[in-house]
Amino acid sequence: MAEITAAMVKELREQTGAGMMDCKKALNETNGDMEAAVEVLRKSGQAKAVKKEGRIAAEGICRIAAKGDQVAAVVEVNSETDFVAKNETFQQFVQAVAEQAVETSAKDIDAFLAEPWKEDTSKTVSEALVDKIAVIGEKLSIRRFEKVEAAGGCVVTYVHGGGRIGVIVDAETSVVNDAVKEALTNIAMQVAALYPKYVATSEISEEYKAHEREIIAAQIEQDPKMAGKPEKVIAGAIEGRLNKELKEVCLLEQVYVKAEDGKQTVAKYLEQVGKDNGTTVTVKKFVRFETGEGLEKKNEDFAAEVAAQLG
Repeated sequence: MAEITAAMVKELREQTGAGMMDCKKALNETNGDMEAAVEVLRKSGQAKAVKKEGRIAAEGICRIAAKGDQVAAVVEVNSETDFVAKNETFQQFVQAVAEQAVETSAKDIDAFLAEPWKEDTSKTVSEALVDKIAVIGEKLSIRRFEKVEAAGGCVVTYVHGGGRIGVIVDAETSVVNDAVKEALTNIAMQVAALYPKYVATSEISEEYKAHEREIIAAQIEQDPKMAGKPEKVIAGAIEGRLNKELKEVCLLEQVYVKAEDGKQTVAKYLEQVGKDNGTTVTVKKFVRFETGEGLEKKNEDFAAEVAAQLG
């Protein structure tokens, strides 16, 4: 049986908003498996709101480089401390990595690290990273990159929070002017703020829907208001809640953050932009990097750890 520490309980509580004892119980049931514990809390209805960003703890920044409005690349480079992430030498290096990525033909991170470093072709990207580690004196990691090339429109980019979040939006449009680019930048800001998982509902797999139906069904079983309801009513409630959730995770179905009426969806906003500019604006894909997403920083809450061990 894994030891359930105070830090683990705190992390689960921050992710789900569930009570402290509920979090401890869920971790005990799942032998300390954080993701499984989240599922337990969701099914029991204890999870008030699972944070979309999950366990984000690693330091570093995201940077974007672009070639006009046709090609862009976003990279994430991690550091051990926030102090280094704010260091100008580190930030210049990350931007250089982004400039490398916008020119690369590599399809994965291993190939990217093995290619010649743009600023000194006698070295590989990996070797340039090692040199920078020696200069900065802290472990650094080029974690990921993604390059996006427009095919029938343009790409727009947006960096939020000094590099905490980097977004690229690829759109198909026959008109590429300032108004269209501004609208797409607004959409990139929406992606940064509301973290959709998909462009449209058509992208969502049946496997994902089935999993969410299972979660919702378990929640409804815990709802006393639904006790004794006919199967048809319960089935309808499940589909209703699922459709509401899908609207939250699909970009085009989300309410546009700048909607004057508070109701206009992103799809309707883009439809209006297209109409005003004599074109059709279609979002083909988006890429959203958030620094440290899915990573864990080593626990430095010694007081909580000691309390857990003594408790």
